[in-house]
Amino acid sequence: MKILIAEDDLASRKFLQKFLVQYGECDIVVDGLEALDAYMLAEKESKPYDLICLDIMMPKVDGVKVLKTIRDLERQKGIEPALRTKVILTTALADTQFVHTAFEIGCDAYAAKPIDTTKLIEVIQRLGLIE
Repeated sequence: MKILIAEDDLASRKFLQKFLVQYGECDIVVDGLEALDAYMLAEKESKPYDLICLDIMMPKVDGVKVLKTIRDLERQKGIEPALRTKVILTTALADTQFVHTAFEIGCDAYAAKPIDTTKLIEVIQRLGLIE
């Protein structure tokens, strides 16, 4: 599995990488622009990400805008919803409006910080990425 971790907080980034590396190759970016660059480069190389863990509150471009851009690009390429990159939004925010908006745009799951690894495994299994 190919995983992109987009997280500006160092501790959260290291935690996610240390946990997710057992399931696949992890790339790490620290802001929304880098996340979009990494996504587009992976697509250009025909090696798309299977999973993106995307922090909502990031510098330069927030996670919701990154998600919207990714979904727009997938629609333009004619990628069916069942075959698109799975996106789990992560946030410490308690604002349900962000979460609601993210699901409308097309996020596949949501994880509140601090991340509960047992729940994260269940979500990744539900998305069909691991058994």
